[in-house]
Amino acid sequence: MRYGFGALGCHARSIFQKRGLVLFSPHSSLGTAVLQSRSYASVSAADLRFGQPLHETHPHLLKAGELTPGITALEYAQRRSKLASKLPKDGVAILAASDVKYRSGPVFYEFHQDSDFFYLTGFNEPEAVAVIGKSTVENDHSFHLFVRPKDPSAEQWQGSRSGIQAAVDIFNADESGDIKDVERLLSRSISDASEIFTDSSPSQSSTSAFLGLFQSKTSLDATGLGKLLDQKTVKPLRNILNDIRKIKSGAEIANMRKAGQASGRAFTKAMARPWKTERDLTAFLEYKFKRSGCETSAYVPVVARGKNANQIHYVRNDDILPKDDLILADAGGQYGNYITDITRVWPVSGTFTPAQKDLYNAVLATQRTCIARCRANAANSLDRIHQAAEKSLFNHLKNLGFDMSGDAMKILFPHHLGHYIGLDIHDTPGQSRKAPLEVGHCVAIEPGVYVPDADRWPAAYRGMSIRIEDSVCVQEENPLVFTTEAVKEVDDIEALRRQ
Repeated sequence: MRYGFGALGCHARSIFQKRGLVLFSPHSSLGTAVLQSRSYASVSAADLRFGQPLHETHPHLLKAGELTPGITALEYAQRRSKLASKLPKDGVAILAASDVKYRSGPVFYEFHQDSDFFYLTGFNEPEAVAVIGKSTVENDHSFHLFVRPKDPSAEQWQGSRSGIQAAVDIFNADESGDIKDVERLLSRSISDASEIFTDSSPSQSSTSAFLGLFQSKTSLDATGLGKLLDQKTVKPLRNILNDIRKIKSGAEIANMRKAGQASGRAFTKAMARPWKTERDLTAFLEYKFKRSGCETSAYVPVVARGKNANQIHYVRNDDILPKDDLILADAGGQYGNYITDITRVWPVSGTFTPAQKDLYNAVLATQRTCIARCRANAANSLDRIHQAAEKSLFNHLKNLGFDMSGDAMKILFPHHLGHYIGLDIHDTPGQSRKAPLEVGHCVAIEPGVYVPDADRWPAAYRGMSIRIEDSVCVQEENPLVFTTEAVKEVDDIEALRRQ
């Protein structure tokens, strides 16, 4: 199997001819292929090293045809085509990869790719720039990917790089080049463009050769690319990408279901065991996410005993867990860079007290009502479902003896009911919560009640915090809950310790 053969998987098998590789032409429609003659040594791709797993090197992680877990090279090409279709004639979109972030000196944090860049390229390395252009031919587009070249000395310290040739042969770029030459390589694309769309900012601290060159029109001493860009219409890309990313494909939904299933099972296993400290429980959840097939945690977990859970983003996770207290755990795994978001609350002892059960069931009933509204035929938005959550909690809490006058709801339920999810925990930033939910929207639904330890509130509930969260995909008639394996009924939770 030659270098480049597996990136297109089954699609490539039918068009791979001798030592040439049929690629999508930058001057023809996506469905039209041209034969480019390239010579390769007869080297198995499995013997080569790349900057990320491929099917040929990691068949236990990726299926044939997948460029990243669950997502094929063809789907990435279709995403770029969709973006190009929304650009004006001769318009160009420019995206930069994430930077490497350093903790101190040469000690770096785990790399996480920019979600927009990853969505369009599948390329999971830093110091890279993608340029997607719309040509004069209808429904035509080009894709240039500038990356770090292969460098044995650097790779000995920093790990493998895919390199310039792989950008073309594996990631299906029409052209590639050394990221260090990006100013020269980009000049023609920018010069010929009618409009430039980008969200890259010169204010970002960066190790990317591109971002250091990108100068906004506020720069009085712009040179090179900056000067060239000053002569062009530069527009934000954010809204266009949100419009493309907001509806998830079948493959994306499958990835999120895998992350949800693995994470949900980890939660249920955690609830079945006694815990003495927040830290031990945190370690168990993160271990189980990875052991069950996720790549890593989707975010820093919140694992909080009762009083700590009043801090919604409490992440110290360093307290003891008294037997008469509740545990709130907000965590989830990531699969193929797609995340899941779960919150569960359960008693440290394994058995709810009457007051804990009453407040828990109030939140659970509200969450059930809200999830049931996550269907396209109901024409609900996240804002409308939030209003339904407030109404439900108001009535339940009033029945439990809470004084719900004045600002009570704002104090007890201080955050929004939900948010969009996907490649990010808060996906497609800036997307309105007022928009009606459509088939393929994926959201987190998380009503909560956080009772301060104050005389205003009923004594039995003071200091309690209950939040119940699931990841949900909107369907036409019934929502698909990604995280159903994480039990949440009182009887089911209590039964876990009796098994």
